[in-house]
Amino acid sequence: MDTPGRTTPTALDFTVENVEKALHQLYYDPNIENKNLAQKWLMQAQVSPQAWQFCWALLSPEKVPEIQYFGASALHTKISRYWSDIPSDQYESLKTQLFSQIACFSTGSKMVLTRLCVALASLALNTMPDAWPGAVAEMVRVFQEEGGGVDGRARCLALLELLTVLPEEFQTSRLPQYKKGQVRGALGREWGSVCPLLQQLLRRTDSPGAVKARVLRCLSSWVLLDVPLNESEDLVHDCFSALPDPELFDPAVDAIVNAVSQPDSQRYVNTLLKLVPQVLALQDQLREAVQSGDMETCHGICRIAVTLGENHSRILLEQVDHWQSFLALVNMIMFCTGIPGHYPVNETTSSLTLTFWYTLQDEIMSFESEKQVIYLQVYRPVYFQLVDVLLHKAQFPSDHEYESWSSDEKEQFRIYRVDISDTLMYVYEMLGAELLSNLYDKLGRLLTNEQPTSWQHTEALLYGFQSIAETIDVNYSDVIPGLIGLIPRITINNVQLADTVMFTIGALAEWLADHPVMLSSVLPLVLQALGNPDLSVSSVSTLKKICRECKYDLPPYASNIVAVSQEVLIKQIHKTSQCMWLMQALGFLLSALPVEEILRNLHSLITPYIQQLEKLADETPNPSNKLAIIHILGLLSNLFTTLDISKQDDESADVSAPPVKTTPPPPGPNPVVVVLQQVFALIQSVLSKWLNDSQVVEAVCAIFEKSVKTLLHDFAPMVSQLSDMLGQMYSTIPQSSALDLTRQMVHIFASETDHFPPIKALFELVTTVTLSIFQQGPQTKTRSVFI
Repeated sequence: MDTPGRTTPTALDFTVENVEKALHQLYYDPNIENKNLAQKWLMQAQVSPQAWQFCWALLSPEKVPEIQYFGASALHTKISRYWSDIPSDQYESLKTQLFSQIACFSTGSKMVLTRLCVALASLALNTMPDAWPGAVAEMVRVFQEEGGGVDGRARCLALLELLTVLPEEFQTSRLPQYKKGQVRGALGREWGSVCPLLQQLLRRTDSPGAVKARVLRCLSSWVLLDVPLNESEDLVHDCFSALPDPELFDPAVDAIVNAVSQPDSQRYVNTLLKLVPQVLALQDQLREAVQSGDMETCHGICRIAVTLGENHSRILLEQVDHWQSFLALVNMIMFCTGIPGHYPVNETTSSLTLTFWYTLQDEIMSFESEKQVIYLQVYRPVYFQLVDVLLHKAQFPSDHEYESWSSDEKEQFRIYRVDISDTLMYVYEMLGAELLSNLYDKLGRLLTNEQPTSWQHTEALLYGFQSIAETIDVNYSDVIPGLIGLIPRITINNVQLADTVMFTIGALAEWLADHPVMLSSVLPLVLQALGNPDLSVSSVSTLKKICRECKYDLPPYASNIVAVSQEVLIKQIHKTSQCMWLMQALGFLLSALPVEEILRNLHSLITPYIQQLEKLADETPNPSNKLAIIHILGLLSNLFTTLDISKQDDESADVSAPPVKTTPPPPGPNPVVVVLQQVFALIQSVLSKWLNDSQVVEAVCAIFEKSVKTLLHDFAPMVSQLSDMLGQMYSTIPQSSALDLTRQMVHIFASETDHFPPIKALFELVTTVTLSIFQQGPQTKTRSVFI
């Protein structure tokens, strides 16, 4: 074969020799292109009519496993995907050949054996229930017969492999829907042949560990076919008996979890009630695993307990005569939630339990009120205990230990804390205001205790407050004033603690807007944190929230906020995104000041940037000054996004109509318009050198687009000159950002008589240029820019 990878092979190409050459090329040729060609050719060979000839030859004992595997895969492909091509009179001979090959490979390559079993499984699924009734029973009988020179253990393992892949192949088969229903029913009836075999092999004292492990995997596969739980009950009991054996532990866990989690299993209440004490009996093994640091055993036992509790909490709650055993199961899961060690370094089990607490709460709260009261008497204390456990698990390790963690471990821990935060927020719906009081009392005792306490404990309690306050309305809570009073008493000597203090203050921004007298307690902490680059995200986002929610109460603090913000901006302490947030915060802050104060603050705030931009506009364009220009334009855009001296109606009745203001602006020019008019010539100067650069043009357009969206009709004094500039820009080099800004201008000002002429002229120019672009066709450079 000259080139096994050519794209249009003839029938003569697909010979045993050529297939072997292509496989050698696939596995051993160092050239990736040759490998890809060989793989493509082999895929074509596998589905060709000639595959029926070469696949059996490739299974010859003298061939290497890679070649044998391809032969077995080709058989499976032909049977599973091209079943209709096989004459019905050949079903029996094909079945006999597959049985024979499986017997041969029962002592050979495991991967080839598995593939042959999958092929026979596919044949069985296609012939059940009519052409091959009792397929599973026949499989068991064939492999239990002596003969063929194959020892009994090998035959047994081959049979178990075949029985294991049969349900798996059914799950992925391409059978028509009507046929799938028939086959599922036939497989369900075959469970009577499988179950006694599995029980016999699992209970025999002389069964090797490898056989028992395969039995457990086979059971795990079959229960996914919705085998009734009461029919697999004895085998599931045997799985519990297998758990102390390290070799059998993992497959036994999988089998129990799969059996218990089947949707149909909730019908079998008595069987579920029998399982509860069996799960509880695992607690000693669980504690021993915790003490010895055996994370895998902890993980497996936790999976069993959580699966039973999560899938059947409603059923088990309703069995009031057995309430104590279910409460014991809940407490076992609580132990798993609070398992010692830090996630994910010392343990990975506790995260498995979090969804259980959601499920249990949902079930309790779904009962009618009379029942709910009774259940809450039992489970409210459990959930208060859960809060303590979760906050303990959310604690950071020691500074030295945390420094030794990898970046991936730190990120997993961060996500884990977010999951805990979400759980606390959900639990609040059950526990209500008492939860906040509970947290406040603990924090108060901690901060007034003369004994030294760890920062981790303080941080975790604050994290609990933050988790709830971020999404729940806490304005009515009587503990928030006390919390605000406690925050300044916290000794902040750690970045993680400082971050949480900042985020907690930010979460309480709406409350501070209703209680502005408390601003003086926390604002100094936020302004101090602004100067710390390690607190960049938390401090800037918190200041932004305070300036947005409390802007009408901030004028007494405005000069200080502006001064500190200017200082950190000049020192370039923060990354670009945080600088943009900070400018948005200042926009909110300035919006509440008198116009003359706004103009004075704007002058001091942006003059350094305007001077820098003037200098950059004179320089020859290069990548370095491009970034600086975009940064300055971005700062102005974000400032003008939030600087609004009048209120906007957020609930306009007609969403298609231009937005309107609820209150008229103060008399006189709008501060944003004043600044834009002052820098307009400078912006034009920048554009004259950078009109070819879409990113700079986009940054320029963003300033005006955000200003228009914020100011609406107050932007009117700029309409004429901006329309002229946009027309010149678009007619020179059409760009999408200019088109977006034009759309915004038309939307707001086209209906106003005073501004109709410039808007009309701009619209006509943009339309003419755009149409000409499309008429020129896709080859033009300008169209690619436009798109």
